Amino acid sequence: MCLGDDAPKTRLTEVGMIKSELIANLAAKMTHLPEKQVADSINRILELMSEALVENKRIEIRGFGSFSLHYRPPRNAHNPKTGEKVVTEAKYSPHFKPGKELRERVDASRSKFPLKDED
Repeated sequence: MCLGDDAPKTRLTEVGMIKSELIANLAAKMTHLPEKQVADSINRILELMSEALVENKRIEIRGFGSFSLHYRPPRNAHNPKTGEKVVTEAKYSPHFKPGKELRERVDASRSKFPLKDED
């Protein structure tokens, strides 16, 4: 999915990997497991992570990052179609904070995979 030339150059403009590709890549590396078992494992991991967040538990994967909920208070907004002023409800949003090792690894990869505006 490309957002066009006017898309911000510092943002990812294409989906790099979807869940089915993650499953296929992992199954290719773990040849002793059938792809169905790999898919079931990934789905179970995601289910457990979702359940933990629903219970307001923080998830930490050392070297990778942490998942938590961030509170978003109610705010004044407007409906752009009608111009009507509305107050949004307070909510909790999932938040991911990359770990130091992941940040360093991504930063080091910039020379190998430059962003569009670095060309």
